Amino acid sequence: MFGNKVLKGVFLVGLGATSYGMLATFVKLAYADISSQGLHYTPAEVITAQFIIGILIIGLINIFQSKFSKEVLVKPSVTDIKKLMIVGTSTGLTSIFYYLAVKYIPVSIGIVLLMQTVWMGVLLEMFLEKKSPSKIKIVSVFIVLLGTVLATNLFYNKIELNWEGVVLGLLAAASFTTTMYAANKVATSISSAQRSLYMLLGGAVIVFIFALLTQHTPFNFDIFFKWGIIIALFGTVIPPMLLNAGFPLTGIGLGSIVSSLELPVSVTMAFFILDENVIFSQWIGIMLIILAIVVMNINFKKK
Repeated sequence: MFGNKVLKGVFLVGLGATSYGMLATFVKLAYADISSQGLHYTPAEVITAQFIIGILIIGLINIFQSKFSKEVLVKPSVTDIKKLMIVGTSTGLTSIFYYLAVKYIPVSIGIVLLMQTVWMGVLLEMFLEKKSPSKIKIVSVFIVLLGTVLATNLFYNKIELNWEGVVLGLLAAASFTTTMYAANKVATSISSAQRSLYMLLGGAVIVFIFALLTQHTPFNFDIFFKWGIIIALFGTVIPPMLLNAGFPLTGIGLGSIVSSLELPVSVTMAFFILDENVIFSQWIGIMLIILAIVVMNINFKKK
């Protein structure tokens, strides 16, 4: 049914999405941990450690590529670097909003809110490209909204969602939508490692400003050794590399379907490791969101 290249792409994208799905659980565990100073780690400490370690690792990858790559690497122009750093600010905002959100709401709810990028992407495309969405996309948006109502458990009156967390989760989805849309259109001629590095540098500017404004206790450098490395690997290094390698092999449609694995993986991790309560109707909502992603990316026209 599929060629070897497509199967390889499916494996790479699936592994990348799975890595992203694990991220929020590790962040939640970091918040619950106690440092050597007897304090809980703050969002500023977690996000700063992730970006600094991520930049160092991606920087080393770039050096390795420049020394040993057999292909001639295109050198980015000053304009490319500026554009990538500007786009990268939305990467920093996504991390800030998402990591703050999971302090107030369960991971299983946070990932559902992040997946609102499905309909936000449709709106952004409609606004920027000035074209009406197809009927399939409109149907998919309504399926996502129905799935969200079920997945966030709004019908179960005994559970009250923290609205601050919900707003932060939606802001994370909005900034992530911007990242995905712009990243596929900016400086695409240079290597993915170079693009990742400059986007991380742009995001780091926002993250450092956030840390300066919100860190009211001495910065606990234990975070770099206890949780920073694992969060950087699963949030900054592994997923972008695997997705950038896999998407060209699968194509956008199939790649988007496979990348939706992030949602069930994240909820499953929260269920088993964080012991979050996930009822049957929430699983139905999650499946509906995945269905919407599948519907949106299947080509129903016969070739």
